[in-house]
Amino acid sequence: MSLALPKIVFGSSALGNLYEAVPYERKLEIVRNWVSYQPEKVVIDSAGKYGAGLSLECIGKCLKELEVEPSRVLISNKLGWKRIPLRAEEVQFEKGVWVGLENDAVQDLSYDGIMECYEQGNELLGDYDARLLSVHDPDEYLESANTPEEVEGCYAQILESYRALADLRLAGKASGIGVGSKDWKTVKRLYEDGVPLDWVMLANSFTLLTHSQEVIDFIDTLHRAGVVVINSAVFNAGFLIGGDWYNYRKVTPEEHPGLFEWRKRFMDLCTEFGISPAEACCQFALSPPGIVSLALNTSKPGRVADNVSLVSANVPSAFWRALKDNELLDPGYPYL
Repeated sequence: MSLALPKIVFGSSALGNLYEAVPYERKLEIVRNWVSYQPEKVVIDSAGKYGAGLSLECIGKCLKELEVEPSRVLISNKLGWKRIPLRAEEVQFEKGVWVGLENDAVQDLSYDGIMECYEQGNELLGDYDARLLSVHDPDEYLESANTPEEVEGCYAQILESYRALADLRLAGKASGIGVGSKDWKTVKRLYEDGVPLDWVMLANSFTLLTHSQEVIDFIDTLHRAGVVVINSAVFNAGFLIGGDWYNYRKVTPEEHPGLFEWRKRFMDLCTEFGISPAEACCQFALSPPGIVSLALNTSKPGRVADNVSLVSANVPSAFWRALKDNELLDPGYPYL
């Protein structure tokens, strides 16, 4: 099958209180702006891991309060983490990441675990159902193993999880099943092992700074096979637009001079051509034919309109030539 998705998919980790306890009124305004600024079907990406289900719960509550018809939205739920009661003073999963939670979460990658995550997710969504389903960060699950034998055991559990997703799709409960991963090679392994994917979400893998030929070739392979690609983390966790974090790790000019030198030259060219670094990053991230959507996230309602505009920005061809001339982009890159 081939999914029809808009150019923007709205990330919802802020609704799960990522790094800060976001007031409900601000969450409601974020969701209101998703609906207001996206004339097509609104696609929302969430996960049971986001705030131990708080993101899913807020999505359902906000959409209902705004009287949004279920047919107007398409919700993606990355499965593998389920809500459990909070039994300590703070959450035990990803300490320091999620703030002000009243529940905890535990990981369960198995056939039954995925089925339970699916049912719980839809309960939290209330009047809305998740129709795009995936396994959450299988690459991180594999990395948690300590021996080659444990790695293969974890991979077997991931395959069982996808057997559950395939059954949900066969039962008509999913419009598409996919995979999201920070390590694109995990996606490639699943694809080559015959996991029936309708879409994939790549994170940190194809950006203006990091876009290996291997990744480009893999995106082309997926495109030829009719697998939709959603591109995520296209700013390398904010670094390319001025942040201090690169791929979710804090960096400094002293320790990573090459990164900062590249960014300065990139930003200087953006200033020269009168475009924002975010526009350049987003338009590059959409340039291969196989990438249909960008997943963009914000905790600020006013940024929703900006994010929508980024996926439709017009970047002059002279800018791309300048990037190539200044060795900031491979001269042979074929799509710009």
